[in-house]
Amino acid sequence: MTETTESESRKLLGRLRNAMAEESAGQTRLDKITHLIADSIGTEVCSIYLFRDDETLELCATEGLNPESVHQTRLKLGEGLVGRVARTGLVLNEADAPSAKGFRYMPETGEEIYSSFLGVPVQRLGETLGVLVVQSKQARTFSADEVYALEVVAMVLAEMTELGAFAGDNAAMGARHQQSEMFRGGTGQEGAAEGHVWLHEPRVVITNPIAEDPHKELERLRTAVDQLRISVDQLLEGASTSGDTEQVEVLEAYRMFANSKGWARRMEEDISRGLSAEAAVEKEQSTARARLSQVNDAYLRERLHDLDDLSNRLLRILTGQGSETGAEMPADPILIARNIGPAELLDYGRSLKGIVLEEGSVGSHAAIVARALAIPLVIHAERITTEALNGDHIMVDGDQGIAHLRPDDTVVAAFRDKIAMQAQALERYDSIRGEPAQSKCGKVIALHMNAGLMADLPSLDGSGAEGVGLFRTELQFLVRNKMPKRTELAALYARVLDAANGKRVVFRTLDIGSDKVLPYMKPNDEPNPALGWRAIRVGLDKPGVMRMQLQALIRAANGRPLTIMFPFVAQYEEFTAAKAEMEKAIERERILGHKTPSKLEIGAMLETPSLAYAPNRFYDEVEFLSIGGNDLKQFFFAADRENERVRRRYDTLNVSFLTFLEQITKRCEASNTPLSFCGEDAGRPIEAACFAALGFKMLSMRPASIGPVKHMLRRLNLDELREVIHEAGARGEQSVRPAVMDYLRKID
Repeated sequence: MTETTESESRKLLGRLRNAMAEESAGQTRLDKITHLIADSIGTEVCSIYLFRDDETLELCATEGLNPESVHQTRLKLGEGLVGRVARTGLVLNEADAPSAKGFRYMPETGEEIYSSFLGVPVQRLGETLGVLVVQSKQARTFSADEVYALEVVAMVLAEMTELGAFAGDNAAMGARHQQSEMFRGGTGQEGAAEGHVWLHEPRVVITNPIAEDPHKELERLRTAVDQLRISVDQLLEGASTSGDTEQVEVLEAYRMFANSKGWARRMEEDISRGLSAEAAVEKEQSTARARLSQVNDAYLRERLHDLDDLSNRLLRILTGQGSETGAEMPADPILIARNIGPAELLDYGRSLKGIVLEEGSVGSHAAIVARALAIPLVIHAERITTEALNGDHIMVDGDQGIAHLRPDDTVVAAFRDKIAMQAQALERYDSIRGEPAQSKCGKVIALHMNAGLMADLPSLDGSGAEGVGLFRTELQFLVRNKMPKRTELAALYARVLDAANGKRVVFRTLDIGSDKVLPYMKPNDEPNPALGWRAIRVGLDKPGVMRMQLQALIRAANGRPLTIMFPFVAQYEEFTAAKAEMEKAIERERILGHKTPSKLEIGAMLETPSLAYAPNRFYDEVEFLSIGGNDLKQFFFAADRENERVRRRYDTLNVSFLTFLEQITKRCEASNTPLSFCGEDAGRPIEAACFAALGFKMLSMRPASIGPVKHMLRRLNLDELREVIHEAGARGEQSVRPAVMDYLRKID
């Protein structure tokens, strides 16, 4: 690249800076900018198209096209060459535009006399805000230097658009971060909440995208990159010392990028073109994010995420804008993040009113903690971290997987009505908290709660739960950077039993693998982790951890009754092997002189269809069974519950699934084996009523669901409901839901 070209680029940016420094309206600024660009690059036409909504681009300023077409010419995303640039986020350089694939002639613009076309996306952090276009009569392909120069200008336009430099009355030029936005994602945890945005990673604001002194900016960049490399090396040294293998792998990737000559060279070239050090970093970050949206390979996506995180670190070094911005957390914070780990989420605790993530999954660590803390969670809310600002009003509907950012009055009124109705229902449920879940036909269903943190235990009395049907022990392993000690676990489990105050607590042994990977264990690269090395399989193959946990549970009981449950048992031999480990642990503790449980119950979680067909000996030996509905359902329907395309495709009240569940209840009745249903569906009143009608005498759910489920059960005659279910099956219906809903309407 020649010094002359670089000087011309810097000269153009200098002229743009002067134009934007003038006191003028947004439209006037845009008009001046299109004139300056066309004049500097030597083209007859320069046009700027901005989005007026998610699907529509609008011509907002032009030099060379018919001025009357401004704010009149509109294109759908993907329509014409401009729409194609916006959709793909890629530069389009055509010598003969009318002959190019997808060309769309817009007669009102008068562009038919122009042959060459260069379109560059106006992007910020991977989000396309519009398209910058230059055209000329001469049929030619624009040079690499000209393309590069226009990309640099587009970067500045993106920053100025973000800062509101072109704000006007027109929809396409409306000030950013002020309009109402709805983000439709997925449900991570049900519930509704209203509050104000708190960004987990505050955005870095760049107010000086154009360099005053390129040599000074180069020096600033090099100093910051050196500082970044030193900090990454220090972090890597600390992670290596602690044995945190997963963190070491991430930091190794950070170090690779931090020392990448190509990354540094591209940023230095951006500065030589006239960008400030911060703008150069963000330009490369935007390019990486644009690539990220087009990459399906999981490994490559992770590496691009690493580069994105590293860019954020570099920007904070350059701007001095650390994670502590001085902003005060609102009294009603709704946490907004791309993703978040369980330990970080626990640091916030119950202060959060809701959580919205761009990523995440229903089985992620964050979702598990959110459920334990009963905080509404929306996942897969794309773009929310780039749109939301600290303090923005936001409403989170975890039931529907929707977040309303800066909602209008109509949405606010409807949402507050929903929250008020839920509050009234809670008052109604509170009135029956001490009453049994007894149906009209006299059947009593035991309702227990799921837990995984000490923070859950106060809900034991407040919810009316009769005990803890599932205590997830893996959370204590997931939130640490190293394996917990036996004494630490024993003390924790003892506090759980103390808090339960004599009520039954079912401790599920360590359920790791699949989507729950310990940060200090080497991850296994499996093609299908949900069907891989997980839960009891890990425990039996690596018995040291299982033995340590069983000893901790025995010591925590300290002579009190103890109930444990082994997860993901697929065959009889796995249960007998795990039970043998428990018996060895009891004997060892007895030899050491420690108190052993006054009563010991050993059960299993039925999460694989194979266990439903285990030998009779298994049903005779196991002291209780709990159906893990979330996993059992995904394996029964061969539908990954982390896959949004299929996880809602199959109804829990499908006749085939209910028939399968009823077969299990009959086997348990024949062997006199206590059976419960544990999972999200147990906490849904209609599903819970159907389970009870089919013979389940115990249900375990999140604490907040106990009131609604109890209210439903007390209204029903379960014998009648069972007949409704059987009659729907006999008629050949795929799901009994319509018949059940019709029955419920008649009894209201």
